[in-house]
Amino acid sequence: MFSKELKQLLDEKYVEYNKSEFFIETDPIQIPKCFEEKEDIEIAGFLAASLAWGQRPTIIKKCKELMQLMDYAPYDFVMHADAADYERFRNFKHRTFNSYDCVYFLQSLANIYRNRGGLENVFTEAYRKHGDMFDVLREWHTVFTSLPAEPRVLRHIANVDKGSAAKRVNMFLRWMVRRDGEVDFGLWKNIPTSALLIPLDLHTGNVSRQLGLLTRNQNDRKAVEELTARLRELDPIDPIRYDFSLFGLGAFEKYNHIIP
Repeated sequence: MFSKELKQLLDEKYVEYNKSEFFIETDPIQIPKCFEEKEDIEIAGFLAASLAWGQRPTIIKKCKELMQLMDYAPYDFVMHADAADYERFRNFKHRTFNSYDCVYFLQSLANIYRNRGGLENVFTEAYRKHGDMFDVLREWHTVFTSLPAEPRVLRHIANVDKGSAAKRVNMFLRWMVRRDGEVDFGLWKNIPTSALLIPLDLHTGNVSRQLGLLTRNQNDRKAVEELTARLRELDPIDPIRYDFSLFGLGAFEKYNHIIP
């Protein structure tokens, strides 16, 4: 059971933080917001979400560098790039994500858009088949890693079968599926918001524990299952809207109070 105070807090913070000044101007979602065409938004969004760890200014800087290397035409690039085109990424690096990893991601996206109907098709068909987002993430991992790869690149590709919280993929899915306020795109119509999983990071995890929404100490798959289930009790239709509330409380307010 939730106290009225807790639900009121989360609802108020959702309204407060579901605004562009918090989740566009300082967030990697500003990268896909640069584009108008669906496929450009998807590819830019996926890459921006994939690089979203570390300091936010650095993430945004590296994402812009990546878009520039693709001539700010990500869909055109993945559809037509050849071996020579990939040479331009030789010096690209973000933390442990190096040029090899970058090229592998781009080639996997090229395979998906050239041969699998695009990202929306991969995720939507998997959802139609399974109806459960953990199974969807399992199938996405299989598709995305279907090209031959050095083992090092696999650490950058979330594997829920190994306990990953898949934070960056779940954040990308939130961007693509939800449409509310000024932030999420809502481009994909065939995955319901009720199916989404929380993009669990340090801020959302810590605040959720303070609020009594999460008991598990690790930010892993089991924590995602637990927290998402609790949020679905608060809002069965659109539970992941509370990502704005939890992240905002942690990142912008440094929240450390407990509500019984």
